[in-house]
Amino acid sequence: MIHVKRVYDARERGDGKRFLVERLWPRGVRKEALEGVPWLKDVAPSAALRTWYGHRVERWEEFSRRYGKELAANRVACEPLLAASRRGSITLLYSARDVGHNSALVLRDFLRRQR
Repeated sequence: MIHVKRVYDARERGDGKRFLVERLWPRGVRKEALEGVPWLKDVAPSAALRTWYGHRVERWEEFSRRYGKELAANRVACEPLLAASRRGSITLLYSARDVGHNSALVLRDFLRRQR
């Protein structure tokens, strides 16, 4: 099972192995709070794509398509997530405010298709 959760939410029993999947460190989160959580910057959208998207919902479909292409071109970076998801539940941690439109959702769907 692949879960998606805001980095600011409390850890829960069913989270399994947790991974931070943001290019930038989340605001207001101390490094100690995520001690032991791998930070996989390379699976996050490129800086150029993040800037273009700008959390504008009207660009969501195109963002999802472009980010999916980036992920397909960078499968090696996704391997730790795929390997962990084969062993058990994982949780992708993101920092965006919008729970319905964020890169972790696109990443989750990409990983599900790869499994």
